[in-house]
Amino acid sequence: MKDFMLLFRQPNYDYGKASPAEMQALAKKWKEWAEHIKAQGKFVREGLRLSMEGKVLKAGGVTDGPFSETKEVLGSFIIVKANSLEEATTLAHGCPALDAGGSVEIRPVFW
Repeated sequence: MKDFMLLFRQPNYDYGKASPAEMQALAKKWKEWAEHIKAQGKFVREGLRLSMEGKVLKAGGVTDGPFSETKEVLGSFIIVKANSLEEATTLAHGCPALDAGGSVEIRPVFW
């Protein structure tokens, strides 16, 4: 089995405007989705939630924000175990980021 990183990109959204009930419902969705992967023995480790602020360094210089050329921001990641890229992609199905118009990038990890 190989390790794959699932990178969660979501539209730039101000979570400070969400009600406590909305935040609780969203947290529940994420937890249930992750628990499903854990129950299969495929969950390696949680990533960390990332701040909405940041900088991007490119050959041409530095720009503000981690989302200077897109309307999505990399919000967090996890690492899962799978036999193939296709299996890792299947594990990504049902991710709550997709409900909000976001995406999941699936990438092999080389340790």
